[in-house]
Parts: sequence; C-alpha cells; structure tokens
Amino acid sequence: MDFFSDIGFILTNYWQDFLLGVGWTLLISLIATLIGLLLGLIIGIIRTIPYSKNKVVFCLQKAINFLLTAYIEVFRGTPMMVQAVVIFWGYAFMMGGQTLPLISSAIVIVSINTGAYIAEIVRGGINGIDKGQFEACHALGMNHFQTMVHVIIPQVMKSILPAVSNEFVINIKDTSVLNVIGVTELYFVMSVTVKMTYKNFPVYFIGAVIYFILTFLVTRIIKLIEKKITGKKNYSLYTSDAVGLAEAN
Repeated sequence: MDFFSDIGFILTNYWQDFLLGVGWTLLISLIATLIGLLLGLIIGIIRTIPYSKNKVVFCLQKAINFLLTAYIEVFRGTPMMVQAVVIFWGYAFMMGGQTLPLISSAIVIVSINTGAYIAEIVRGGINGIDKGQFEACHALGMNHFQTMVHVIIPQVMKSILPAVSNEFVINIKDTSVLNVIGVTELYFVMSVTVKMTYKNFPVYFIGAVIYFILTFLVTRIIKLIEKKITGKKNYSLYTSDAVGLAEAN
C-alpha cells in the first residue's frame, strides 16, 4: 500500500512539473525531428548530385561530400549525451562563458543528431528509386534540383515515412540525455522530484509509464497518418477496355 500511497502523493503534488516535462519533451522532439528531416533531405540531395566534368567544381563537390560524410559518421558514431555536452559547453568556451538558451541548445543538438540519421535514410530512399526516372527527367531538360523536388523526393518521402516516424519516437526517449545540460524535459523533472521526495522507485515508475504512453500514442497516430497517405490496399485499375465495357453496360 505504501507504493500506491507514494504514487498518489507524487501525482497530487508534482503533476504540474511532470506535465511541464512532457510538454518540453514533445516540443523538442517534434521540432528537432522536422528540422532533422529538412537537414537530411538537403544533405541527401547534395550527396546525390552527379560529379561535374569541370575539375574545379569536381574538387569542390568532393570536399563538400567529404565534410557531409564526416558529419554523418561523427554524429552517428558518438552518443547524444556527449554531443550535448560538447556543443553546449563548447559554445560557452568559445564565447567566454556565455551559453545558449537551454531550449534552443536542446533543439539544435537533437536536430543535428537526427539530421545525420535521416540523411542516410534519405540517401537510401533516393538510391532505391529506379534510375530510369532520373534519365527520363534529364531527357525532359530537368536539372538535378528540379528532378529531386518534383519527381524523386515525393516518392522518397512516402517510402521513408516509417523510418522518420521511428526517429521521432526515438527522440522522445533520447531527450532524456538533455538533462546533462539542465534542460527541463521529463527525465530532468523526474530527477528533481526524486531529490525532493527521496522516493526513487515510485517517481521513476511514473516516468516509465508516461514515456510508454507517449511513445504508444505517437506510434498509433503515426500509423494512422501512414495509412491515410498510403491509401486503400484494394483498388480497381481502370483501363480503356474497362471504361468501354462500363459505358456499354
């Protein structure tokens, strides 16, 4: 009974703090995922530009692709907690102790991290498109950017939506590492509540339930969106013969 009494006490006295933590967690995750998606799309488009025959342009493309590849490898190969500390305190070190606002820092950190993962997802999606579509676009006089924006990216977005949605769910959980720089997200609220109440297990149990509810609801909402975008699985293909038969009847 003590456990349930502790749960009731914590929820009664600290529900506003938990609600604030949930709000910042969702806000940071959503904005960072959208920015990361935009960043990933831009990087994906740049990395798939055909190499120019001009030596100067060719060298410039090589340098840009090297930097983008380095960015992806570094941010995919290091923990977000380490990235948060390096970016937040690195900025303060360079600016003589002046730090960025915590929420802005959080969004930047998660966005950059997410962009590195989505860039590879986008690249895989672009490479999965039939090469004949690229050739057809070029035959119509479309440049690489026009081909991507009007033909390729709409198809890629549909195919990578589940992976991007999964990144959003991951970000909801991974924002917990931002407590290392003092961002008031859900895990930070849990840590403060534990220090104030000395009730470790009940507080973290409540936090675990909240994280589960958030990810469960977000996953279900995303599945509904994917279903709407995909459309019906059963459909009829109307050909000229079918139309003629329908008119005859």
